[in-house]
Amino acid sequence: MSVHLYLALVVFVAIERVFELRLARRNAARMMARGGVEVGAGHYPWMVTLHTLFLIAGPLEVFLLARPFTPLIGWPMLAFVIAAMGLRYWAVSSLGDRWTTRIVLVPDEAVVRRGPYRWLRHPNYLAVITEIVALPLVHGAWITALVASTLNAWLLTVRIRAEERALVARADYGQAFSAVPRFLAAGIDRRARQEPDGGSR
Repeated sequence: MSVHLYLALVVFVAIERVFELRLARRNAARMMARGGVEVGAGHYPWMVTLHTLFLIAGPLEVFLLARPFTPLIGWPMLAFVIAAMGLRYWAVSSLGDRWTTRIVLVPDEAVVRRGPYRWLRHPNYLAVITEIVALPLVHGAWITALVASTLNAWLLTVRIRAEERALVARADYGQAFSAVPRFLAAGIDRRARQEPDGGSR
């Protein structure tokens, strides 16, 4: 893969993010109209900043540090990027007009247990984790992958805790997801099976 093809891939992902933000804003407005309440808003600007800088840093590292495309790593990473996109859109379609990039909850609405939410509490976040690792590594930008993944892990820890607390308090989430793991296949994430406090993104 040439550098220009990699740049085209990143631009495609960036455009995709713009459309997702527009969809998220529209869905959030609809949820607010139904009495929705936003929680955990304090960390949201940091997430937007991270995701924006992440999309800039990868190509910059490739260009400035002359990162090569290594087929043995690059092609599998591209496959992971595509798989992450598929998982994200599956999660988005499963949540319907309840999907948003913010944490907005409508009191007394039952949690969603269709699509990937039958097996995972946070399929959307799993897609984000995968993409932040894989997209830079498609063309060898390992510094971007490492730094962005570390910061994303910290932000997701904050976000998931806020989301889980709100879901347990305002919905039937604790009971519905008590036996569903956060990110890993059923039977692997034992701690998640023991703690009835999962997320929904």
